[in-house]
Amino acid sequence: MPNTAVNKRVHVAVGVIVNSLGDILIARRANEAHQGGLWEFPGGKVEAGETVSQALARELHEELGINIDAASCRSLIEINHDYADKTVFLDVWLVTRFRGEALGREGQPLRWVSPQSLSDYVFPAANAAIVNAIQCADVI
Repeated sequence: MPNTAVNKRVHVAVGVIVNSLGDILIARRANEAHQGGLWEFPGGKVEAGETVSQALARELHEELGINIDAASCRSLIEINHDYADKTVFLDVWLVTRFRGEALGREGQPLRWVSPQSLSDYVFPAANAAIVNAIQCADVI
């Protein structure tokens, strides 16, 4: 088990983005990135001085070109996960309203998938609890 006292802790704002059909947006991580080649829910690091909602709005605009309606977002789950090289705190939010068309602005492939088909994709270990929360709860 990793020693979290020496691992870097990264606070990540994550969006479970749901379209009008009830499908969820996932993105494939770049091969050279941490956990490269795996699928993920979009989002990114919370920077110093940012709230989670500000970070989520910034990251989703930068990565996907969409603008979220903060009033339609709600907390879904919080996850602490230790990797060998870092500890992540995933602050996961359900996003049910947004403006714009989601595009992979960083070259990342995107897919809209049904909640049931999330199990067909390989995610980083920290995301398993997100998939479980989506599939086991009436969140959408």
